[in-house]
Amino acid sequence: MESIDTGAKLREPVTGMQGRRRVVAVLSLLGATLFWAGNYVVGAGAVQSIDPLSLVFLRWALALVPLLVIAQLVERPSWRSVLAAWPWLLALSVCGLLGYNLLLYFALEHTDAFNASLINAFNPALITLAATVFLRERLTPLAVAGVLMALAGVLIVISGGNVGRLMATGFGTGEVLMVGAIVVWTVYTITGRRAPKIPPITATAVQAAVVVAILGPVRFATGGLALPPTTTALASLLFIAVFPSVLSYLLWNRALTVLPAAGAGVFLNLITVFTAILTVLAGQVHTAAQLVGGAVVIAGVAVTNAPAFRRPRRLKEAAEE
Repeated sequence: MESIDTGAKLREPVTGMQGRRRVVAVLSLLGATLFWAGNYVVGAGAVQSIDPLSLVFLRWALALVPLLVIAQLVERPSWRSVLAAWPWLLALSVCGLLGYNLLLYFALEHTDAFNASLINAFNPALITLAATVFLRERLTPLAVAGVLMALAGVLIVISGGNVGRLMATGFGTGEVLMVGAIVVWTVYTITGRRAPKIPPITATAVQAAVVVAILGPVRFATGGLALPPTTTALASLLFIAVFPSVLSYLLWNRALTVLPAAGAGVFLNLITVFTAILTVLAGQVHTAAQLVGGAVVIAGVAVTNAPAFRRPRRLKEAAEE
């Protein structure tokens, strides 16, 4: 009995430490998704004075050095192995950091931040569908129902609650560009699952370098770089370069050292929630179609990723046994 009691006492600090680590991990996920939501809200204002090409170039040019320094200090990668995977990193750069962000910022020139985030909320369901087709992952009936539900929510948002009108008038420019953005991010995600394993911050840093190398000559060849014309625009650029570009990746990857990836992925739905809150605080009024459609999208994504909710619970029960 004494040995059991002693063991229990020894386990208490460990359990408490694990609990604190989980709390910190959850707070890290909340911070990461809040900053990514800020990219929609602040980005919508930034594109009014900085063209999307310049904004993407400046964003990753400013984030590049901090990312490289942090990657070296935290992950200590084998740069020879990293550079050996250059075809994968080039493809990921073009699809993700370049393609997705360009389409997002072009979309924000034509639609509001909340609408863009609602369409983006369909992305996890689209990735699930693409993984079934290209990676031969199993798609359960529940996941099918979730994908269809999320798609219905997106249609409600895009149509303003009148799907019949959508069939007659077609999609708006901003909505089409945002759909293109999530398609490109889906390609990025599927490609990333097949790519060689590279430490995440290191991979982001190298991809940022590729984006800067590609966009620099293009931007100067097509009229020169547009610098922020006002103090507000400069503040917006610095926010985008620091918070969603550097800190979000740090917080997200810190959380993944404690929480399973599937469970952490569910937190991405909070990007839409935080965007809604931030836009309301900024004085934007949301329509009933946005609120209803957004709720349906998030519910559909939650149904699609239902195993992610159950898996951490099963792991916890197994650990307690």
